Amino acid sequence: MALAWPLILTNLAQTGMTTTDVVMMGHLGPQALAAGSLGFNLHFAILIFGIGVISAASPLIAAERGRNRHAVREVRRTVRQGLWACVAISVPSWLVLWHGEAILLAMGQEPHLAALAGAYLRTLQWGMLPFLGYLVLRSYLAAMERPRWALAAVVVAFLFNIFANWVLMFGHLGVPPLGLPGSGLATTLASVVLFGGLAVVVQMDRRFRRYHLFGRFWRPDWPRLRDYWRLGLPIGATLAFEVTIFNCAVFLMGLIGADELAAHSIAIQIASLVFMVPLGFNQAVTVRVGRAFGAGDPHGVSLAGWASFALGVGFMVLTATVMVVAPRVLVGFFIDIDAPANAAVVEFAVVFLFYAALFQVADGAQAVGSGMLRGLHDTRVPMIYAAIGYWGVGLPLSVGLGFGTGLRGSGIWMGLAAGLTVVAVLMMQRWLRRDALGLAGRAGALSR
Repeated sequence: MALAWPLILTNLAQTGMTTTDVVMMGHLGPQALAAGSLGFNLHFAILIFGIGVISAASPLIAAERGRNRHAVREVRRTVRQGLWACVAISVPSWLVLWHGEAILLAMGQEPHLAALAGAYLRTLQWGMLPFLGYLVLRSYLAAMERPRWALAAVVVAFLFNIFANWVLMFGHLGVPPLGLPGSGLATTLASVVLFGGLAVVVQMDRRFRRYHLFGRFWRPDWPRLRDYWRLGLPIGATLAFEVTIFNCAVFLMGLIGADELAAHSIAIQIASLVFMVPLGFNQAVTVRVGRAFGAGDPHGVSLAGWASFALGVGFMVLTATVMVVAPRVLVGFFIDIDAPANAAVVEFAVVFLFYAALFQVADGAQAVGSGMLRGLHDTRVPMIYAAIGYWGVGLPLSVGLGFGTGLRGSGIWMGLAAGLTVVAVLMMQRWLRRDALGLAGRAGALSR
């Protein structure tokens, strides 16, 4: 808990930035909200792959510190190559996102919504590099078990994002109203604040500056870069399989109707906000299992894994109850539920929240379970599980139920729930096998 709670609050604040964007987009109208959802989800489908690759820093550093608590050079090598990976991911991503409108039109989205989303993407995309760089430094701080600096940085960025959205979206302090592009610009500037804040911390704090993380940044380290991508690429693919099925759900909703799409944006934002808690336990358990794994301590591996699992899943049971009991209260934070023009969106959102409640436990289990395995450097088989669950089960069911029956949007959510459940079961079966493997050979055995 000591490691997890700052990570959880950091995740909540990060998602709070996106939630702020969604709330303010809602004040621009349902069309702006739907277009912003399309643009953000296209952006996030690419960003999440980078997030997965970059997250390899945490288990690599944790295992090294488990082997040698005072390691400096090995930690610095990992952080430096993580920053190299940020550049390698961001540059091609910028080229793709610049043509976001054309991509959305090719997916069959409404031309008006695609145009609005494309303009939004052209200001949002530039925040990818500083945000990924922030994640590298955040992973370093988490592996060093000093996550509170990241929490402080994201709180500052969260407040800045609110102010920047208010100024740029709606036109205050002499700035002309920019609408959706203003929101993208605000998020980009907030990402710069995130990276800049942590860069100052690791340079100035006496506990971190001895690592000289930015020293000789341009010096290549091909062996460590290969290790980084060998571990990070399956993580990136796993996250991409998970998130892109939710992105596909957004695009499928767009084919059904603007009201369903706007309602889906609200429901998925609530589910995403709740997910930040088990994600925090995911990040904490990766570090704690990684430390025990590096130290050759099988008992520590078990304790760290099951403690996080119980906490993460227990929390999701509580949130599922709230979604069922008070859905209109939750929806009311995002849209005026009493306005006649919003009536259809509100009703759809209430229904979608019911289905979101159904998959809360499975979502928490797969999130924490993947972190438990990641601490053992077991990433390739979980990647296969994610492909099977999300794209082999979840997506076909979503399409079949959403368009082959009269369930429409509800059918899409049923497919999402089924995919999450399959992945959760497979992840936990994988974890339960760990005691049958010797700790010394576990990394190699699990990777096979």
